[in-house]
Formats: sequence, C-alpha cells, structure tokens
Amino acid sequence: MPTPPLAGGTAGPAALRPLIDTVLTALHDGATLRGGPLPAGGPDTVTPRTHNATHPLIPHHGTGPHHALRNLVTTLAAGAADPAHPHCTAHLHTPPLALAAAADLAASALNPSMDSWDQAPAASTLEADLTTALAAEIYPHTRSPDAVITTGGTEANQLALLLARERHGPVQTVCGTNAHHSITRAAWLLGLPRPVVVPAPTGTLDLAALDETLTRLHRPLLVIATAGTTDTGDIDPLDAIADLCTTHRAELHIDAAYGGPLLFSPTHRTLLHGLDRAHSVTLDLHKLGWQPASAGLLAVPEHHHLTPLHHHAPYLNADDDTEAGLPDLLGRSLRTTRRPDALKIAVTLQALGRTGLADLIDRTLATAHHLADLVTQTPTLDLYDRPTISTVLLRPTDADDHTVATVRRTLLHRGHAVLGRAHADGRLWLKATLLNPHTTPHDLRALLDLITDTTADHLTHRPTAPTTPHPTPHPTEGDTPR
Repeated sequence: MPTPPLAGGTAGPAALRPLIDTVLTALHDGATLRGGPLPAGGPDTVTPRTHNATHPLIPHHGTGPHHALRNLVTTLAAGAADPAHPHCTAHLHTPPLALAAAADLAASALNPSMDSWDQAPAASTLEADLTTALAAEIYPHTRSPDAVITTGGTEANQLALLLARERHGPVQTVCGTNAHHSITRAAWLLGLPRPVVVPAPTGTLDLAALDETLTRLHRPLLVIATAGTTDTGDIDPLDAIADLCTTHRAELHIDAAYGGPLLFSPTHRTLLHGLDRAHSVTLDLHKLGWQPASAGLLAVPEHHHLTPLHHHAPYLNADDDTEAGLPDLLGRSLRTTRRPDALKIAVTLQALGRTGLADLIDRTLATAHHLADLVTQTPTLDLYDRPTISTVLLRPTDADDHTVATVRRTLLHRGHAVLGRAHADGRLWLKATLLNPHTTPHDLRALLDLITDTTADHLTHRPTAPTTPHPTPHPTEGDTPR
C-alpha cells in the first residue's frame, strides 16, 4: 500500500476531495438505512450489528481508505441518534450547522495545536479575538473582559470553581437543586467542601432559602445560579441572586451553558438580565449555538481573573521567547494539546451575523411555544409549564410514572423518537428539548401522535404488574448529560 497522503499543504485538498465525497455519500446512505431519528431495536440490535459491520477494526492488511470510510461512516450514520431529525429531542444535543461542520473539517486538516504560538500562529490570534468579542457580549461594561474556550459546560464550571478557590482558598459553593451535576463533581475534584444545596421548588432557586443559607454560612462563598436548567430550561432570578450575593459578600458564578446564547436575540436577551454581575459565566455554543461539539467557554469580567491558569513549560513558553514577543498560550486552558474550536464558532458568527443568529434563536423558541400550544390542545396530554427557552415537559394524562418511562423506552426501541425524561412537581415527565430550527408544525404534531398512540397501545396491552421498578426522583439534574 502506498504511503497515505496528508490533509495539509497544497496537495492536501486534492487528496481530501475524493475522500470527502465518499464520506458524504456514506452519511446519506447511512441516514437512509436508519430511516428515522435513531435505529430501531435498542442496544440488543445495534451493538451486534455495529460489531459485525466493523469487524475486524485492526485487520492484518488494510482495506484501503474509501472502503474503510464507506463501511465505518455508513455504519455509524445508520446507528446514530440524529439530532437533525425533528423527533430527536431528548437532550441539549444540537444539530450542527453545515457551515460549522465544514469549518471543523478545515480545523482538522490544518490541525493547529493551541498550546504554543509556533503550532498555531493565526489560530491563536483568531481565538484571542473571538474570546474577547464573546466576553464583551457578556460583560459590555468592563474594561478588559476575557474568556477561555472549553470542551463544554462541565469544564467551564470546573474552571469557575478553580478560579474561585485560587482567589479565596477552600470556598464553599452554594447551588440550587436545579444546578447541573458538574458543580458537585467539580467541588469533589478540586477538594472543596460539598456544595450546600438550596431548594428550587418551582424550578428556579428559592430566594428566601438562599438568603437564609448565605446568612448562616461562613465566607468565602460562591453561589452558582443557572440560566437554562437542563431538566426544564428555567432561568434563575439572576439579578435578585446577584443582589443577595452583594449583601452577603459572596461571589457569583452563572452557568449559562444553555441559555447564554439568548444574548444574541434582542427579543429574548432580557431573560438574562443580571448576567453581567457574575464573577464568571459558563457559555456553550454546541447547544443553542448549533456548533459541533465541543464549543464551550468560560467568561470573566477582567482578563487578570484568568492569571491563576498560567503555567510554565520551557519547551512551550520559555521566558526568553515570551520576552521576545511570542504569545504565551498555556494560560488559556488546563489542557495542553487542544483543537482550534474557535474557527467553527467564528465562521458561524461571521456568516450569520447578529441578525441571522437571532433569527435561529427566535425561530427555535417559537417552535417550543408551538409545541406547548399543541400539547394544551391535546386532551390526552398534560403540559408541565410554558417553556422558558426551548424545553417542553409533557406527559400522558392520568398516566403513572411507570407508564411514562415505558412509553419513552418503547419509542426508543422502535426507533420512532428520542425523548428525554425529567422529574418535576414530584412526577416523571417526557422532555422535548427543541434545538432544530427546521422543525415544522407537522413534525411536532406527528411527535405528539407517536406519544399518544404509544401510550394507548401500552395501556391496552400492559401486564397486570410492572415489569420494571418505578423510577425514583433525582434530587438534582445529575441524570441528564451535558
């Protein structure tokens, strides 16, 4: 076999072009084979089918690039949960824009590593410009806002707690029961006290309970508010929480991984009033930003707040190189080798502009409200509440939690729909997280028909006793991936 061509250089594009054509054909063929939002049959079908189609993964003699791409990409696409399908709505799992995926191809071909300037001359400049611009959206009134790119909300939240620890020592975090599970994991990982959890009985952090908690705890304190909870999409009262933090001399971190991009919508940005009062903010653009994962950020109001991240490794940021003017990139992340995720974000922002991104956001939120309207018009379905962002909770009327869980798994097993699950108001709900701006009213009606028909089928044929234990409520949103 000849030496495989490289993706970079002047010869790289010519080598890539036929391979990309093979990949695109395989993506189409795999989606056609799947024929829905995910493959039917569940793990018992998908796992052996995938094993059989891809075996052996390390053959003695290679099959060649086109055969390997065609086989593996087709298999992966046929076995995928496809967020571009309007009935794939379980999670904050966005369908990436084609232009963002195309930009990610360029990032892979160029392969800059963002840990030293000599590996990423232009990419490091682009990242610095992008993070400064996005930080200024969050902190429009500070002199030198900044942000670092992360793998997502989990890493950004971890960095927020790390920076607070470096400022104050073993800081006590305080969060609501609606907070993302990554807060507890970050505290554990950083050796901090376990977070004090405040009730959120209506889906948002209870202000009176927070006030009482901050009154009795000793400083230093870091309050975690959430702008877009994973289970319901609710937004904590950010401004009021910031007031309490000021009163009790506590710092504030806002996890806006889900809701943060509402800043780009003049119609909906008021939902984030008070965001700029936080000491740090988590933002994800692989949710309501339509980016391929990963595309997260942690923003701070002043550049010097990131100083604790500085690290010295002479082969990457020697002192004399830095003194000679080579930018020091190691303080931009806890990771060393990392992808130029700024490229796809920058391409998307430049291509769409403010108005284009606002249109996507407004269109998606309007779709969620239309789904809520349809639920209220369906006598056999109950709506939990009007959506704050794009998450809609619903359940069959008069169904018990076992039925709700069974309906969800049945739709998964049949390959008909990917719905999430969330506990609210003491009950289990089906969760539709709408992130596809191409979803139509017909798609939504068809989704509700699948739910009602599957429920009726289950109630007609269900056994006299449950075959699986009833699900138990989770105290926080830790059962939902990010």
